[in-house]
Amino acid sequence: MSLFRCPLCAAPLEREAGAYRCPGGHSFDVAREGYVHLLPPNQKHSALPGDDRDMVLARRAFLSGGYYRPLLNTICSRILALSGEAPVLLDAGCGEGYYTAGVYRALLDAGRRPRMAGTDISKFALRAAARRERGVEFAVASSYRLPLADGSADVLLNCFSPLALEEFRRVLRPGGIFLYVVPGAEHLWEMKEILYERPYPNEEKETPYEGFAYREIVPVDGTVLLERREDLQNLFRMTPYFWKTPRAGAERLAALDRLEVRTSFRVHVFEKL
Repeated sequence: MSLFRCPLCAAPLEREAGAYRCPGGHSFDVAREGYVHLLPPNQKHSALPGDDRDMVLARRAFLSGGYYRPLLNTICSRILALSGEAPVLLDAGCGEGYYTAGVYRALLDAGRRPRMAGTDISKFALRAAARRERGVEFAVASSYRLPLADGSADVLLNCFSPLALEEFRRVLRPGGIFLYVVPGAEHLWEMKEILYERPYPNEEKETPYEGFAYREIVPVDGTVLLERREDLQNLFRMTPYFWKTPRAGAERLAALDRLEVRTSFRVHVFEKL
């Protein structure tokens, strides 16, 4: 039985040859890459929602270079410490699957028996994610209408994606763990100094959320040296700055061959009450 539920009637889905089907007769084809589309047309805000092909390619190339490996290692260590022998996990807003696959493999390597799903609204991201890890179920779906049953997940991971708290509370079991990853105050500061005349730090705060109790906030700080123009541009393309930067700032960055830049993340760890 699949972790996913039918987005039309909420009945359990079962994966058969080439499709997911529910007892109500609804059927959803599996793409050749291995993901399924569970985002009904009335939940789409555009023809091709989410990250486009170029942004996904840039993120995949950059993350595959290992630059954010310390963050992945921290996420894996916290999930290993806080989950059981056979956890059910969801990566909501999973993108191209770098963190999803990393967590899944870390659990397998530790002798655990995970069942894991990843969701994102971008079909381009899901194509890459499904190719990266065949052992995880991937679906095009909105974080605000997650195709999972109530209380079905032991762990929910959300890295730099929309904070759909009502849905996260719904799908997590009582005592379940929620990891919310956000940038620290000076994340990519040196890049921002090049892009903008007056850069400002990201806001850092400890925000209590209804239905959750804080366990910890784990800082992950470091620096990366980007010695290829291609890596610099991939980093730029995978950030929101790509859409917000004045032309002059983008041109200043494009002229650089190398840059050492700070990385700063905060992993907020909550327990569902």
